Amino acid sequence: PLHYVETLPCHMLISSLQTAILFVTMKGIAAMIASGRKLTVSTWNVAAINNNPFEYWITYNEPYENLMSDVESFLETPGDRDVPVQDVFNEDMFSKLDGRMQQVGWESVRSYWDTDFKDRKIVSGFMKDKLLGSKRLASMPDRITNTINVVGSDEPVCRPTIINMYDKDLSSLDKWWSAWEEFMFDTSLEIQTKKGMEQKAPYEMLQPIKKSKYPDITEDEEKVSLPLQTMCGAIFDAILVHIMNTVTTPDEWQGIKSNIVENLNKKKVPRTLEILESSTYIGSDIITLQEVSGSFIDQAKSRPSLDKTFHIIGPENMDSVRDQNSVIFLRKETFPDGASAEITSLVESSFEQGLTIPVAKGDILAITTTDRDGVPFVIASFHGDTNGLATKPVLTATMKAISSDSNLANHKLIFGLDANTYEKAKPGKQQDVMDFGKHYVSHGLSSCWGDVPDPQNYTTYNSRTYLQPQLNKACKKSDKRSNGDVNPKDFILFGQDDFEVESLWKDNTGDKVYLEDTAFPTLSFPSDHGILATVLVAKSSAAGDEL
Repeated sequence: PLHYVETLPCHMLISSLQTAILFVTMKGIAAMIASGRKLTVSTWNVAAINNNPFEYWITYNEPYENLMSDVESFLETPGDRDVPVQDVFNEDMFSKLDGRMQQVGWESVRSYWDTDFKDRKIVSGFMKDKLLGSKRLASMPDRITNTINVVGSDEPVCRPTIINMYDKDLSSLDKWWSAWEEFMFDTSLEIQTKKGMEQKAPYEMLQPIKKSKYPDITEDEEKVSLPLQTMCGAIFDAILVHIMNTVTTPDEWQGIKSNIVENLNKKKVPRTLEILESSTYIGSDIITLQEVSGSFIDQAKSRPSLDKTFHIIGPENMDSVRDQNSVIFLRKETFPDGASAEITSLVESSFEQGLTIPVAKGDILAITTTDRDGVPFVIASFHGDTNGLATKPVLTATMKAISSDSNLANHKLIFGLDANTYEKAKPGKQQDVMDFGKHYVSHGLSSCWGDVPDPQNYTTYNSRTYLQPQLNKACKKSDKRSNGDVNPKDFILFGQDDFEVESLWKDNTGDKVYLEDTAFPTLSFPSDHGILATVLVAKSSAAGDEL
């Protein structure tokens, strides 16, 4: 009787409700098994758009391979091509630059030019100078001004350089210098800052290089770090233009760059969405995505096939700065009501006290939902940090969040993640894949790879080229597999007692095929992570007596 329920002690009432929810869950699992319904789950780190089309080795064509090999040869064995800096970034260019910097109130760096930089060799004395690298004198200005997002435009503004999407003519150093000077000093851009919208020229965006953070920089260099890094940034860009126009013709390399930018940058989102709406993935019940931009979400919702098929769910607290978010697609036929609640904040509040977890806004998305048979789920998507050190703490926090809330006690977990685990992890610095396997099993979970993952089930194969600011990370063409990032990084997790794997595939082509010896992205597959997908079957034990 209702009167009896109303007078039950609180703990008995909660227990009764939990029992009722468990009954409904088991009944739903039984219905799922009886109908032969399975869950198809896909996960994919679609990868943020890379501003540098040349940063990573891609699988393209012979002219591209020849170009990248020639750049490698120039920087590894320059011979008599290792000329003084002043033969590339000449005296007239420096004098003009030094004058412009003094006009904006900076000190002259003429003494550094005359006594040091102009006579340095472009490769051995500049591009491969480790001390210059540790001082960040060339990489810092590149990081800040390489590609600038401006208010009111979907298209960013690019510094005139080889290593971004700049699309104007760089067939000579004179053309480059004219465009570079105008960009740095005469181009006023409206940008979003912590203070709100501000109007700034690129030189005003540069930050001082502090000795406290970069101890190799001297006290004198720290005082003039703004003009000094500007000079070094100009020299760096000039050398890159010189190298490209030396190893091949401008028409050749600019044509290659234009094609890469068009396919891997400008068409990246449309191509990614084409893969997701292909027959292979449009049938998924759950898709978890990582490193998704706000524009990607908008474009996905504007595609009739995807919008008709899926509830497309982004985090309430979107990352609008990095613009990298975890997202979940729920099949409307399977989950008619979509997400019932977002519990990301509950997960984040469940981190172990006192630990610093390398998680950024947008990396975690956790939601609750109920399928058409009444089975409640927690669905999570997570993008791990580069070294994977947040992966175990995030999983632990997720399990703690579920167990701490009685309303979630009977929910079935499906967790798609870029765990950033490594086959041969550096102890204490990277997350070992086998150790992660033991960790998820300790929480009563299994994975699409089983309880014990195969450390050679790779889902990434990428390596840096010589056309980027950190040459210490560059891989020779012959070493791009052995020294590249070839690792088992992606997982789909679920309860050991809830589901078992019927089938599994990984894909780095968009055609349900994984080519083990192919570096990616490619022009047709625009991510550096493969897609991982599995078909899960509910275990009869999860239905209990209801089966």
